[in-house]
Amino acid sequence: MSRRRMIYEGKAKILYEGPEPGTLIQYFKDDATAFNAEKKAVLDGKGVLNNRISEFIMQRLAAVGIPNHFIKRLNMREQLIKKVEIIPLEVIVRNVAAGTMSKRLGITEGEALPRAIVEFCYKKDELGDPLVSEEHIAAFGWASPQELDEMISYALRINDFMSGLFAGAGIRLIDFKIEFGRLFEGEMVRTILADEISPDSCRLWDLETNEKLDKDRFRRDMGGVTEAYAEVARRLGIIKESGQVADILDFNNSGK
Repeated sequence: MSRRRMIYEGKAKILYEGPEPGTLIQYFKDDATAFNAEKKAVLDGKGVLNNRISEFIMQRLAAVGIPNHFIKRLNMREQLIKKVEIIPLEVIVRNVAAGTMSKRLGITEGEALPRAIVEFCYKKDELGDPLVSEEHIAAFGWASPQELDEMISYALRINDFMSGLFAGAGIRLIDFKIEFGRLFEGEMVRTILADEISPDSCRLWDLETNEKLDKDRFRRDMGGVTEAYAEVARRLGIIKESGQVADILDFNNSGK
């Protein structure tokens, strides 16, 4: 990848120019951050697992009619994706009170919400990605009314699909964060799902024990982050046995 021009580096991924116009290569890092990057670490194998999990989910979402930027996985850490103009909003769907919602509204963590709630945050690291309303989005032109409607519709459809997908694997989908982009196709512009879907961007709890299988293990110093991500991959059938986890870590440590 050193011969490729880097387009953007984020907290957990790097984007490089793609082999063809309209494409990018998305590289998954092992870096873990929390609290607006105030807490940082490198977790061996995390990027490899997130690459595989995001590939799996994006493919299945495409199969049920959710357009997204994923084209194909190139190797253990890289995906070929469609180049989009990212809409500067994080779309959060919550099924169960957790994290900032529990603190903000005084709701006990783990309490089921009356219905799925869609929230928006303005993508601005220096401001801490503040929560914003649909009024803010419209007033500042961060997304058009049509784009906003599409993002909400897609977000709820994604929630329905993923809730069932994870429940079938014995996992409760607590909440998740997604991003959307504008895909330019000639004179046409489409709103499509972008970024990633992985335990970095979802809260996932064991259906029976409520054991956390997501990034909260890093946020809360619980340990076993990579092992939890590997458990999610195993339950989804992405990796078969614990031996494949060892292979992932061996690949990671080999420096390839």
